[in-house]
Amino acid sequence: MVNCRGKHLLIVAALVLAVNLSSAGPLGAYLTAEEETELGEQFLASIKSQYELVDYPYLNQYINDLGTHIGRHIEVPYFSLNFYVVNEHIINAFAAPGGHVFIFSDLVIMLDDIDELACILAHELGHVSARHLAARIERSKRIGMATMAGVLAGILVGGKAAEPLVTGSLAAGVQAELGYSREDERQADQIGFRLADTSGFDPSGMVTVLKKIQREHWYGGNGIPPYLQTHPGAPERMANIEAMLQGYGKKPDHDRTKQLRSRFPLFQIMVTALCMEEEDATREFTKRLHREPKSALALYGLGLVHQRAGRISEAIDYFHRSLRENPDSIEVMFSMGDAYLTKGQYEESLSILEKALTLAPRDKEILYLYALSLQNQERYNGAAKIYERLTFLPPVKDRVYYNLGLTYGRQGKLALAHYNLGIYFAKLRKTTQALFHFKKAEQLAAEKPALKEKIRNALKDLK
Repeated sequence: MVNCRGKHLLIVAALVLAVNLSSAGPLGAYLTAEEETELGEQFLASIKSQYELVDYPYLNQYINDLGTHIGRHIEVPYFSLNFYVVNEHIINAFAAPGGHVFIFSDLVIMLDDIDELACILAHELGHVSARHLAARIERSKRIGMATMAGVLAGILVGGKAAEPLVTGSLAAGVQAELGYSREDERQADQIGFRLADTSGFDPSGMVTVLKKIQREHWYGGNGIPPYLQTHPGAPERMANIEAMLQGYGKKPDHDRTKQLRSRFPLFQIMVTALCMEEEDATREFTKRLHREPKSALALYGLGLVHQRAGRISEAIDYFHRSLRENPDSIEVMFSMGDAYLTKGQYEESLSILEKALTLAPRDKEILYLYALSLQNQERYNGAAKIYERLTFLPPVKDRVYYNLGLTYGRQGKLALAHYNLGIYFAKLRKTTQALFHFKKAEQLAAEKPALKEKIRNALKDLK
């Protein structure tokens, strides 16, 4: 359940996605980039409380690699960009305040190629680049809270999923005012066209995506897909994009685009295996195996489906079969190492992870699983060395500090143990626990001036 403050921020943040750009005041009325960044963090926390964001390392790495590759061509980069896949049976994508971009799993699954995905992200980054959000905040403050809740349902969720959230107080006139304007969409498409093209992708992908989404509505879809509710004017948009495509010549792929293009099928396999209903995903991968009996991707997908369902032995079997067809897949080695770790087969986990490290010695996910396997074997010194190494490979995940604290504690290095646990709780914003561990570390670090200085700095940051 979202608390009142979180819900208020989520509603306001969602609302600003939709207010007509033409109603924005002069530049001075915009949120500053710093204010929008803070609002974006609050918005993200609220989204996490209402939706499941897919948390699988190589899936998240891919969508962020692709998104930041496209976003680096934004002329004025106000924000660091972050991209998320939402595990929800909804066809939608949207840009939130502060450079956060969300795409729903069902939309990813229905795509045919990377150009379509790139164009969706480029369009949303068009909204980010134009700062459409900052232009709407002032007007949103004058809208009643009940209306905001209805707008949240209509804009962010859309379709039947929004019905329980609608308050019933949406006045038709106000609702019309708050819809995405065609000018917004036109501008986002123009910027998105340029971003996709400059990044090495085919801008016609947006036309094929819009046609797919319309077909979802025409042929058996339940109601209007949220993407068509939150991004109106699809026929006009397609006509405008097709006009821009006149005389367009696709450029040859450069190395980065080639690499992203080659990784797209695996990304889509992971989304399908982790987000589609188990029975449907199994049927999809089984059909692929009938067509191509040695498909490494389909075998990997089935392994992920079994792993997700807790059938670890079956998952390991499929991972082995996938590796026989594609022996150098880091992603499959990671999944297999994780499966062995779940079963408590630490030697087997270490063996496959060691092979992965010969191919990718700086892969943080492989390093973390390797350290965790050592830790479970009570080989604390070796585990601590790897966790220490991970603290120098940003961004550092909170769990690294937690496990580093545990391994130091097992070695009797209590000052370092409490210091790292303090960092862990500070990152979670659990101030009481962080303060306790930092104080304990300070007491135990009497003869270690360098560590004491680190602890003092951590305490200052905490305050």
